[in-house]
Formats: sequence, structure tokens, C-alpha cells
Amino acid sequence: MGLRSTMFHSATLKLTGWYLLILMLISIVFSVVIFNITAHEVGTRLEHLETSLQRTPGFIGGPPPTNTARTIETRDASTTIGLELIYANVCILILGGLGSYFLARRTLRPIEQAHEAQSRFTSDASHELRTPLAVMKTELEVALRDPNSSVDELRDILTSNLEEVEKLSQLSEMLLSLSRLDHDNLELQPTDIVETTREAMARFSLPADRIQLKAPTRLAVMANQPALRELVCILLDNALKYSPADSLVSIVLTKQTPYARFEITNTGPGIAPEKLPYIFDRFYRADSSRTSGEQKGYGLGLALAKKIVELHNGELSVTSEIGHRTSFTVLLPLSR
Repeated sequence: MGLRSTMFHSATLKLTGWYLLILMLISIVFSVVIFNITAHEVGTRLEHLETSLQRTPGFIGGPPPTNTARTIETRDASTTIGLELIYANVCILILGGLGSYFLARRTLRPIEQAHEAQSRFTSDASHELRTPLAVMKTELEVALRDPNSSVDELRDILTSNLEEVEKLSQLSEMLLSLSRLDHDNLELQPTDIVETTREAMARFSLPADRIQLKAPTRLAVMANQPALRELVCILLDNALKYSPADSLVSIVLTKQTPYARFEITNTGPGIAPEKLPYIFDRFYRADSSRTSGEQKGYGLGLALAKKIVELHNGELSVTSEIGHRTSFTVLLPLSR
């Protein structure tokens, strides 16, 4: 973190220097041009004024000014103009330096945030990959060192390794999905979200009374059907995973012009208010105790759901009451 901060601070100073250099070059060029034009204009006007006064009837004055006197007046005026331009350039240097630093920070901030997110993502992904690989390595080493291992023991080890391989496969698929969505644009077309929701529900082998769906006969949205189905599966899997096995998961689909509203609610432990803003971050898990055993996850599902909703120009939000209920709400544009 310290090295990255130093790197971006150095880049900010360099960019500030370039901004300020360009600004001062422009300012100096304009100052030189203005100085030359103004000095010439002052000399010309003095000469015209002298000529005009001398030609004025009844003008009583001393001898006409000599070239030396005119030159002195012109030089004094030029000196005054030059000093004023120098003061102006000093002010531009100070204010421009502050403005350049502000613009440099503003320019580099998105890059710094993206770099930090990428580093955090790489670190978290490496950690998640390291855990199952370490488990597999340990089990295989134990089996190889024990020449008296029975067939049943070896079968148990292979079964355990197969489970870890399955976890790695799921993690790889989610990482690939996130990477693909980061760079792809989904093809949107009119899609019935009610039918898509029923298709997603059919993927889960659950009792008929486990999920309650309240929806109109048809509700068309502008969406990519496979991505929409994946979104519903993620939210449904999350609701089922963090609720008691005998509790009810409710899905309500309504029309809220110009959006279709998808709301899924489950009872369970809930999410603490201070953790709600981060649950859509990659690899973030609101409660480590909720990710043990059968409920273990990688903290990528909701990040993937958020990305899908963003690509559909929709909104995804969550509300939760500790020890009571949690609701995820999706707003997707209606089909025109």
C-alpha cells in the first residue's frame, strides 16, 4: 500500500508539473505578445498625440518633445506594463500550481482506485485459490506417505479432492463471468422476467412451499435472457443459503413505471447496517460465520449480480433487519 501510494503521489507531482509547464508557456507567450503590442501602441499614441497638439490652432506650449523624451516616456510605460505582466504571471504560477495539482489528483484518482481494486481483487483471488489447493496438497501428501492406506481411505481422499476441484471450478467460472462482464456489452431485447424467474426457480430442487412467487402473468423488460436468469439464480441462491431450511422465501414482481420491480425477501440473521454498503464488493462477506460449512461462498455472487444489473441500466439495492429479514430489490427498465 505504501509503495502504491508513493507511486501515485510521484505521478501526481509529475502530472502537476506538466500541467503547470504548459500553462506557464502559454501565459509567457501571451505576455510577450501583449507587451510588444502594448508598447508599440503606447509609442504610436504618444506620437499621434504630440502631432495633434502641435496642429491645434491657438496651442501654446513649449518646444516639441524630442525623440529622447518620447523614448523615455515609452520606456517608462513599457516598464510599468512589463512589471504588471510579471506580477500577473507570478499569480498565474501560484494559482496555476494549485489548480494543476487539483486537476492531476482528479485525473489520477479513478486510475488509482481501479489499480487498488485490481490489486485487492488479485490478492483476494489468490487467497481463495490457495486454500483449496493447500487442502488438496496436504491430503495427497498424507496419502503418499502412508503405504498402508486402505482403499476406503484413498477413496475418501479422492472424494475430498473432487470437492475442492469443484469449488475451484465454481470460483473460476465466477471470475471468468466477472471478467467477461467487465469488458462486454450485453445484447438487450424484450424478455419476460416472470417466465425467466420461473425457469430460475426450477433449477432448485425445493419443496413447493419453500418459495412463494407473486407476479403478473407477463412482465416484459429490456434484458439479456441468460444474464437475467443468472441474476435471479444468484439472488435466489443467496436468499436460500442464508435462511432457515423451513422458512419461506418470497419473490414479488410488480410494475413500477418505467421499471419492473423484482423483490426477493428471506428471513434469517440479517446484515449489520454498517456492512450493507460493502456487500456488493468482490470477495466481501458480511459475516465469516455465515460462510462456513454448506454455506461457504466466495463473496462473488452479489458482485456479479450488481454488474449484471448495471449492464441492464437498472438498480440493485438491499435492506435488512438484524434477526428478522433481508430484501434485495432490482429495478429493470420495462420493454417499450
